Amino acid sequence: MKLRNVGRRYGRGGPWVLRGVDLELPAGGLVRIDGANGTGKSTLLRVLAGIDRPTEGQVDARPRTAFVPERFPAALPFTAADYLVRLGRIHGLRGTVARERAAGWLERFGAEAHDRTPMDELSKGTSQKVAVAQALLAEPELLVLDEAWTGLDVPARTELDLAVAERIEAGGTVVFVDHDPRRLAGAVDELYTVVDGGLVRRTGALPDGAEAGPETRIVAMGPPGAEPPDGLPGAPAYEAGPDGRLTLTAPAERSDALLRALLTARPPWHIEEVRAALPVVPAARAAFPEPAQGSAGPGADGRTPDDRSDGSDGSGRSASPTTTTRHLTS
Repeated sequence: MKLRNVGRRYGRGGPWVLRGVDLELPAGGLVRIDGANGTGKSTLLRVLAGIDRPTEGQVDARPRTAFVPERFPAALPFTAADYLVRLGRIHGLRGTVARERAAGWLERFGAEAHDRTPMDELSKGTSQKVAVAQALLAEPELLVLDEAWTGLDVPARTELDLAVAERIEAGGTVVFVDHDPRRLAGAVDELYTVVDGGLVRRTGALPDGAEAGPETRIVAMGPPGAEPPDGLPGAPAYEAGPDGRLTLTAPAERSDALLRALLTARPPWHIEEVRAALPVVPAARAAFPEPAQGSAGPGADGRTPDDRSDGSDGSGRSASPTTTTRHLTS
């Protein structure tokens, strides 16, 4: 999908919200859009999703698209399940398939108990789960997420992370905006910032305030003489060990997709160990490995006390630092 010299303004003669935007979305890519409040991020996502038409410029090769808006209209005359089934039918799913997928996504997000609840009676968090589920029903080729994690509880946010990885593994493209600079920070393929109505590419950089996200270490054994499969999710770094063992390190957000790729390879790889990998502590900080007493900063699980609703202290499990040598081509 390509945007060519796209501009958008509201009302005849109104100020331009976007102007001169060129963007090409990669298949199987995760794209983050950053920018200050009011710069036009949501407008850009609405243009990408086909909700808004550009005032000028051109959008080419739009794939099957689904959208989670920043503000979801929850006061609808349906139950949660009926709404999802209707959306599934609009996306072209047969009734039985739409009902099965609606039930499946409600269960994955922990909202199955509310399937018969009218939409206008749902809590904000459950309503947001329905909003995310409707976008995932038909397995879109382009998934556009505008602050989709906001309002979700911790298990549901984790489930959405996994759903994003699944879409990318299936060859889809995901574009997202989120207020948390750490969101999927270790898995983003391309980063853009909206500035003065234009789009600035910052590929390879992390959003302001973000640090590299948590990583997972996987020890796998392949068939004798076998090379690792091409195009592994997460572009893992790896080390060859004794007896044909391979240690792969990848962003935690992509670890499930990476495991599936290894297990379903032909011939399949045998997984011997999966554990968290801690980043190497810089020498200047090595003398101060523990946070200050009473610190309100993120724990080893990457969450602050405000994020942590499960009562954990965020201490995490210990693991040896990982040293990587080279990357698999993707």
